[in-house]
Amino acid sequence: MTTDTKATETKAFEADVSRLLHMMVHSVYSDKDVFLRELISNAADACEKLRFEAVSRPELLGDEPKPRISISADPDNKQITVEDNGIGMSRDDMTEALGTIARSGTRAFIERVGAGNSSEDTQLIGQFGVGFYSAFMVATHVDVISRLAGSEEAWRWSSDGKGSYEIAPAPLEAAPKRGTRVVLHLMDNAASYTGSYRLEQLAKSRSGHVPVPITLIEKPGAEARDIADGTALWVRPKSEIKPEEYTDFYRGVSGQYDEPAATIHFRAEGRQEYSVLAFVPGSRPFDLFDQDRKGRMKLYVRRVFITDDADLLPRYLRFMRGLVDSADLPLNLSREMIQESPLLAAIRKGLTNRVLGDLAKLAENETESYAKIWENFGVVLKEGLYEDHERRDQLLKLARFRSTASGEGWRGLADYVSAMKEGQKAIFFMAGDDRARLEASPQLEGFKARGIEVLLLTDTVDSFWTSMAPEFDGKPFKSVTQGVAELSEIPLLDEANKPDAAATPEVDGFLAFVKAALGDAVSDVKPSDRLTESAVCLVAPEHGPDRQFERLLNAAGRLDKTAKPILEINPRHERVLALASLGDDEQAFKDDAAHLLYDEARVLDGDKPADARAFSERLARLIARGISKG
Repeated sequence: MTTDTKATETKAFEADVSRLLHMMVHSVYSDKDVFLRELISNAADACEKLRFEAVSRPELLGDEPKPRISISADPDNKQITVEDNGIGMSRDDMTEALGTIARSGTRAFIERVGAGNSSEDTQLIGQFGVGFYSAFMVATHVDVISRLAGSEEAWRWSSDGKGSYEIAPAPLEAAPKRGTRVVLHLMDNAASYTGSYRLEQLAKSRSGHVPVPITLIEKPGAEARDIADGTALWVRPKSEIKPEEYTDFYRGVSGQYDEPAATIHFRAEGRQEYSVLAFVPGSRPFDLFDQDRKGRMKLYVRRVFITDDADLLPRYLRFMRGLVDSADLPLNLSREMIQESPLLAAIRKGLTNRVLGDLAKLAENETESYAKIWENFGVVLKEGLYEDHERRDQLLKLARFRSTASGEGWRGLADYVSAMKEGQKAIFFMAGDDRARLEASPQLEGFKARGIEVLLLTDTVDSFWTSMAPEFDGKPFKSVTQGVAELSEIPLLDEANKPDAAATPEVDGFLAFVKAALGDAVSDVKPSDRLTESAVCLVAPEHGPDRQFERLLNAAGRLDKTAKPILEINPRHERVLALASLGDDEQAFKDDAAHLLYDEARVLDGDKPADARAFSERLARLIARGISKG
């Protein structure tokens, strides 16, 4: 090796490059598309460095004061070139920045600025010098030609990334007037990156909002055209942004073609500084019920795309689309692992509270708009009632339900509580998978007779969050299919036709007979104050899961055994009165009737008869008896 600064030099990388480059290419970066983001980031850094230096040395800008980044494609030769007119690099800079992994000029520059206590906002990216090496994921060979601003020398750095690099003087006529040109000689399987559409989409989506304009030259000799203007929509004042600009941005960031149902745009300042531009979609995204339940908010750091897989919102807000741009998050070794930063946890908390707060304002001030949002995403938001104990009260205020009083509209819990009857102590609900079947359920009869509103919960998640024993405004939630109905203290709407509440001794005797006949099939047989028209219904014991939740747990294999239900019998029903009046000589018939009443209750509850063959035989005997009596 020679020390002559004018001679060509071949050097070994200053580390175990083969191992480190293999890590970079195959481990740190999982997405090859990231190479263009990294090269554009480096170019933007170089332009920002020059802007900072030019404050004290304006002559460095020469006759080209405006920063720029250009991307050029050469499909015939399978080459991509990324060029900037930034600060550029000297020979020593190249050795320092490109010859040593995990040590970049950007980081050294930040340290120098920090030592000078400068308040200048340098907006620099790439504090660790590994991003450049992502180019070797797609290139067999990389050439870097650079000229330091104010210098009369240019240099070429060249490497195949396999252990060494070469630095040589470059003719000034073949080098940029100022700045750096990176030429990628693509692998055969990466030649598609030279396509103009692909390059434009990658640049726009991943780096379209860096603070430097970007142009694209589709092929040698073609005119350059602008593909990014160097401004970010989310940093502009809201008063300057037109609705159609928000819509265009939403469609680009979400991949959907509808109108956003709500736009959330703000800048947080204080301990953490970040900007947010987020949208509630106007329709359900196709992956809303993806099993992984991942969010689709993009993370930027100082207007450079980092990942679209950051944990920026809880899973029950995964329908949100948009981005967060942080000024504080570090760009450490693995940008894909940046979400482990504790700063991101603080951003996540602030963003979640802001989204829920804006939804609450929308629910209060624009009820129709919010109703559409709930129609699309309520089932997902209700997951938070089960998962996010800290924000359960907020989510309960946002929740909307169908009920026996709502018709085709939605009811909020505040409206429900304000309409509660005198003597009503709980928020009553019934869970199931079909609203029509719920509305026809016999368990609702006593509530309807008293004008008591019952929430009709038809989403699977409803059985889970209601099992957490939540309260709203001091009122507990209670299933109408579980335990004591607590209706005796609430007057009937039609008090003039109020039936005799007390059961006759004959009916009491019949209930005892039914309980004995059914044995272990039920835990108890009781007179019902829920029933006004039907003869029987099944309810769950006071403690444990209600009827619907028990079915779900049982179907998922989460129960060792199911709880025995309680059979409630309407003591005023004509069929029950007739059966209770039968004498001891009708024991066999009464035994069949007891089991048929139980099977009737099961069918009304959405189940099958307990024993299909025995049910058929009892029904046949009943029909035969009716025929003989006729």
